[in-house]
Amino acid sequence: MYYKTKGYRLFNAFNLALLAVLAVACVLPLLHILAVSFSGKAAASANVVVFWPVDFNWDAYAKTFGNDHFLTAFGVSVKRVVAGTALGMLVTIMTAYPLSKDNAVLRGRTVYTWYFIVTMLFSGGLVPSYVIMSKLGLINSFWALILPGLVTVFNVILLLNFFRGVPKELEEAAFIDGAGQVATLVRIYLPVSLPSLATLTLFHIVSHWNAWFDGMIYLSKPSDWPLSTLLQTIIVQVDFTKLASNPQAIENISDRTVRASQILIGSLPVLLVYPFLQKYFVKGIVVGAVKE
Repeated sequence: MYYKTKGYRLFNAFNLALLAVLAVACVLPLLHILAVSFSGKAAASANVVVFWPVDFNWDAYAKTFGNDHFLTAFGVSVKRVVAGTALGMLVTIMTAYPLSKDNAVLRGRTVYTWYFIVTMLFSGGLVPSYVIMSKLGLINSFWALILPGLVTVFNVILLLNFFRGVPKELEEAAFIDGAGQVATLVRIYLPVSLPSLATLTLFHIVSHWNAWFDGMIYLSKPSDWPLSTLLQTIIVQVDFTKLASNPQAIENISDRTVRASQILIGSLPVLLVYPFLQKYFVKGIVVGAVKE
């Protein structure tokens, strides 16, 4: 067999070595950030921390979790992820299912499909988007973080291609048993589309958790910001006033230590969720991207 040849074994060894190097390259920055976050102010400021904490302490995390601004922002992000993912998946499913049908079932399907595809090619821009949000009364509203990105056309295309790959015999059998379109969707299409649904769920979670720009544009009060927007202010603009109400509370903490702790905390939720959805990720992408 081909996998017993010398060339195959060498190629496989090279691939494994390359993947190991890439894995180490991904892990080392996280280890460095973790070490800096637990190091003392002098060591972090002197940039002597590598992969092991120097002058180990919990000060950065204690100040972070003891601050109301951070906890409020964390709660906003969690609420945004839950609401945005649930509503986004619901709308994506409701959009992809009818578009996956043939023109004989859904008249004008091609027109409807291009109606969505055009939005991937052209955008109204930031100013028109802000004007629309203002006219709808969504400025300084939590729903300003959810509604603008409720329908992601890329996700719709992935899911409708997955639906089109479901055997027609399953749908026909459901119709013979008296099921309607909604029952067929719920009992036939959704159960067999679990890999694609898990993949899109991960996309929604990562997108909502990492989004910071919309919070800065549509929400004027820092108390309403999600965590990513708050972290952008602290890490990029180096504005610690949003993190500590008492200036003396951050005198003994290095800005590098605070940045490292914030980055690590902001990364943890996605890192914890990904392993549970990883087994569906590749299959969902491959199957959803192939159109027969």
